[in-house]
Amino acid sequence: MLGTLDDSVLVVRAAEGDDDAFELLVRRHSPVLLRLATRLLGDRADAEDAVQDSFVNAWRRLPEFRRQSAFLTWMYRIVTNRCLNLLRARRPTSDLDAVAEPSAPDHQASPTRAAESSAAAAAMSRALAGLSAEQRACWVLRELHGLSYDEIADSVGITHQAVRGRIYRARRHLMEAMDAWR
Repeated sequence: MLGTLDDSVLVVRAAEGDDDAFELLVRRHSPVLLRLATRLLGDRADAEDAVQDSFVNAWRRLPEFRRQSAFLTWMYRIVTNRCLNLLRARRPTSDLDAVAEPSAPDHQASPTRAAESSAAAAAMSRALAGLSAEQRACWVLRELHGLSYDEIADSVGITHQAVRGRIYRARRHLMEAMDAWR
């Protein structure tokens, strides 16, 4: 029965203390938030910890949630901020080679094509590692998660113009870094 309810109803029920409603929100949104955290942090274990910490934080702050945005947008903000804080605490920035998600093997592809794809993915991982944590967060939220500039601004806690600038600089950097692959 709970599974058919939309997020807004589940959030109200969870804020009233319904553990099952919050558990459903966690199960519903964990996969996308884990992909986001993994792409930002470059380490699956760190990403799992960040998402878990974010959900614990959200559970504690749920009565404060004003519902001006969707629950998932609010969670994007919490997870993104958690990841950015972890990245800022790290010095130097971690290598993102571990982040590249392997594509399904194409049994029809030639070994040459497979090698080219692998090399291009490695080049893209190196290019992403060259971005600042903030640029990477904005780019990942836009290009890989499809958020609008306003949703990214809300998730990252910056202005719409700052999002546009960071995405512009990220795209420019990635285009230059991947120029050989065009």
